[in-house]
Amino acid sequence: MAAALGIGRFAYTPLLPQMVTDGGWDYGQAGDLASANFVGYFVGALLAPLLAGAAKVRLLLAFSMMASVITTYFGAEVQTYTQWLVMRFAAGVASAFCLVIVTSQLMQTLRSERAEHLGNIHFAGVGLGILLCMAGVNLAGTVDEQWARQGVLAALCMAFSWILVSSGPWHVKQPQSEVLNQPGVTTPILRLVVGYGLFGFGYVVSATFVVAMGERISNQGLDANIAWVVVGASTVVSVYLWQWFAQRRGLRIALIVSYLVLAMGAFLAGWAQSIWLLLVAAALLGGTFGGITALGLSAGRALTENIAWIVSLMTVAFSLGQLLGPAVAGRLADAMGGFFWPSLLAATVVVIAALLVPREKRLAAN
Repeated sequence: MAAALGIGRFAYTPLLPQMVTDGGWDYGQAGDLASANFVGYFVGALLAPLLAGAAKVRLLLAFSMMASVITTYFGAEVQTYTQWLVMRFAAGVASAFCLVIVTSQLMQTLRSERAEHLGNIHFAGVGLGILLCMAGVNLAGTVDEQWARQGVLAALCMAFSWILVSSGPWHVKQPQSEVLNQPGVTTPILRLVVGYGLFGFGYVVSATFVVAMGERISNQGLDANIAWVVVGASTVVSVYLWQWFAQRRGLRIALIVSYLVLAMGAFLAGWAQSIWLLLVAAALLGGTFGGITALGLSAGRALTENIAWIVSLMTVAFSLGQLLGPAVAGRLADAMGGFFWPSLLAATVVVIAALLVPREKRLAAN
């Protein structure tokens, strides 16, 4: 999670202002580049579940991990905007494969060990990856040097990860694939999945542009990149806190509250006129998006026994939302001369997601 998501997907955020300046792009183009990554994520989310239980799933994961590292490093080699679009698309495919395969394998292992309450902890790796990414960014350098450094960090993370997971238990599908033998989409599942897609749209506006937002504010002695450090640090902590909250108040209440907190952060990010308020918004973003990702998948598992299918369905919805977010927000920011209206739109969408959380006893506290 640290390498494929925290670095492979999100290194783009702190490097975005420098890339925009060096490339002479506008925010619409920057948003399109982020969306290209999320289109790749969408494609990967569609394909990965069909292969996540295959007999050679170990080999598939190895190739996915290597692809994530390579597409991160090659940010140092691409020269044109079109090449960037292709590279970020490929990075999205690789990160989706890593997420879906690892999550599906982990959930099945924990179910067999009767330790499903530990299933959300690995999402803290996203925040850890963001912190490692920022350690590299703070060494400065050209855009090419920055991406090469991120590739090395991702390679180190993936090598360590492979040592840990390669000898673990692997779950392969039976002749009748559970992915193909899909259960019906009930109204609660539909509400949860649509809300999760809206969450993907809402969170990604801040996740893509928060450092760029900081660049537009008088920094008052602080580097705008500190906002992304705050996001990473709060993400690591948040997964544990939201898991604790869900165990006491139930998944439904935890999801609603976390959605509303994220909406507050999304609005505050666009409204903030000081770097200090932006840091609060960054803390609310990091303090919720990792937790919501984990809570949402936990809620999905509570509504169906088919783990691979629900992980796939929710990941596809999430990726659809987040591939639209940067393109819409970037153009709206160009048209309106700032990020207030894109952030207001993002906050509104997340509030709608909170309203869609299904009222199911299986999501209530025990």
